[in-house]
Amino acid sequence: MDKVLKYKKHLIESSPVLVSLLILLVLLFIPTGFEDALLYKGTERCKVEVIRVDNNNILDTGLVRSGEQTCEVKVLEGRFKGRTVQGVNVLNGSLESDKIFVAGDKAFVLIDYSGEDIRYVNMIDHYRLDNELILAAIFVLLLVLFAGKTGLRALLSFVITVLAIWKVLIPQYLQGRNPVLVGLVITISLTIIIIALVYGFNKKTLSAVSGSMLGILTTCILGMIFTDLFNIHGAVMSSSESLLYSGYQHLSLTKIFMASIFIGSSGAIMDLAVDITSAVNEVVENCPTINRWEAIRSGIHVGKAVMGTMTTTLLLAYSGGYVALLMVFMAQGTPILNILNYKYVAAEILHTIIGSFGLITVAPFTAMTAGILLTKKKKENEKEVCLEIDTVEQITE
Repeated sequence: MDKVLKYKKHLIESSPVLVSLLILLVLLFIPTGFEDALLYKGTERCKVEVIRVDNNNILDTGLVRSGEQTCEVKVLEGRFKGRTVQGVNVLNGSLESDKIFVAGDKAFVLIDYSGEDIRYVNMIDHYRLDNELILAAIFVLLLVLFAGKTGLRALLSFVITVLAIWKVLIPQYLQGRNPVLVGLVITISLTIIIIALVYGFNKKTLSAVSGSMLGILTTCILGMIFTDLFNIHGAVMSSSESLLYSGYQHLSLTKIFMASIFIGSSGAIMDLAVDITSAVNEVVENCPTINRWEAIRSGIHVGKAVMGTMTTTLLLAYSGGYVALLMVFMAQGTPILNILNYKYVAAEILHTIIGSFGLITVAPFTAMTAGILLTKKKKENEKEVCLEIDTVEQITE
């Protein structure tokens, strides 16, 4: 009997990993449908080393630099490896997008060729892929060293999330599918997978997933309502207009913006649901005689404590990228009412407050589901123990 119970327990714990690995394999090999984009046919992207540069055609006007920088580069990989060619770096007068190369730099270039003849070399940017790989390797190493098997599961969920967004969510959006429905399906599916990797397929997972789903649905509904009330257009999202000009005028940027609200807050919602579920489970484990309402009350107390920091976390996450904009407002002496009324500021306020609504919703609901689901089994066990004690006493008598 003990072996059967151990086998069942092992199966419950390992089955989410097996399911996740299967999903990972599917995501790795599933096509996006955009692999053969015409824009980059007949081209090759590769790493080069800058040998020398010519800045004579660059025009400096204060902070703005325009014109062209000519670079002599040596190709380090690909079909043209070892060849020395001339590359062109076009400057648009934008500090945000322009780059300047010096001799010895490693650069990422786009080579336009016909057969073995190179027609044009475009200097895309400095080469960063090797350093990104090193950073990712350090992250994986530390995650596994400190968290062990849990770290490996976290890494698995991380990779699945990245692939799900790139291979499923983005292609579906580009194909014109309803962004809100697609976002809900992807977000809820990822929530189930990620939480199952933490707990296994058991009542704790059911509790945390139930709470997370309510928070996500609340965020979704409120996001749709207040996006309309705020008169927010999806063009407030960075690079969204470029998407329309690339031949995707049929896309609804506003619905994509609505979906981004609950997708962006889903991580914090999931985190809070897991925190409350784990806390309630710990209370029940250490006090098997606790009743449901006491367990629910404990979960709500934990939710109150965590909610305060989580709301601030959302605020910092959303506003961190707007520090320069806030500095511009202050430097120009823009009145605070004007700032709050700007469309892009209102969009960030919408993100933060609606995401916080999701947290407020998920806390009591997760506490309730955890209290009901996790104490039921304990009560049954308690009755079984009492029955066994009565039986032993009867035999003794």
